[in-house]
Amino acid sequence: MPAYIVATMTIHDAETYRKYTDRTPETLARFGGRFLTRGSEVTTLEGGPEFDERMVLLEFPSKEAALAWHDDPDYQAAAEFRRLSSSSRLLLQDGPDTSAGGAPDPQV
Repeated sequence: MPAYIVATMTIHDAETYRKYTDRTPETLARFGGRFLTRGSEVTTLEGGPEFDERMVLLEFPSKEAALAWHDDPDYQAAAEFRRLSSSSRLLLQDGPDTSAGGAPDPQV
């Protein structure tokens, strides 16, 4: 089953943050991960306050691959630049098993 990481961050040092974004794609590819979005515009449709952070959506072939990427020493070295330059949150969510053409269970 696929797994997804939703990352949000408020950047306070763009120059240092760029050192993170320059290194991340290589680490992601090694674990079968890919960017679904990378800092695209986000519109708040309901609730508040207005969302004004950066958001990135990542997809991995499995939860295990996502965790292996996150724990990889090369990624952790890159992540230090993110930690120094922003406040952030990374969320991991299991995706649905769509191998039989199914959709996520609406009862969950």
